[in-house]
Amino acid sequence: MAGAARDRDEAGRPRNARPRDALGRPLPHGSAGEPRAPEGVVRTPEATLREAQALLDAGRPFHAHEVLEDAWKTGPDDERDLWRGLAQLAVGLTHAARGNGPGAATLLARGARSLGTAGAAAARHGVDLAGLVAWGEELSGAAASGAPVDLTPPRLTGPAGGGAPVVGRPR
Repeated sequence: MAGAARDRDEAGRPRNARPRDALGRPLPHGSAGEPRAPEGVVRTPEATLREAQALLDAGRPFHAHEVLEDAWKTGPDDERDLWRGLAQLAVGLTHAARGNGPGAATLLARGARSLGTAGAAAARHGVDLAGLVAWGEELSGAAASGAPVDLTPPRLTGPAGGGAPVVGRPR
């Protein structure tokens, strides 16, 4: 609607302050929504992965996407493909959970492609690059074909205490 007031932050940047449900769908102003991660937070890579994994495990992939997007926007240039790819996988999972097969297929494939160039950054942070790329491609193919999509979230990193990362498939 033309001329409608927009939500803005203190610096005047547009922000959508509408409450959202667990899958990130906007709810009417004044509705009870899911708690949201604040935008623009600079976290350590470890904190980003830990928070995103907790949100994925809680069935909140949209919210995980927001946390990963912060890392994408605030992280070093040589890590941009890593964080962008992880954010795209999370939002692809969001589309799958919402029943949007074409959107899920597009974002999951895009995330897998972005991760395909994340090499050193993924290794530095223990991200299971090969497993997540395979997971994204598999789910993208299922979503594109109209087949049921397994909404079990992937593991982003390997087990605590080191060792090889766990394949980015359901536990």
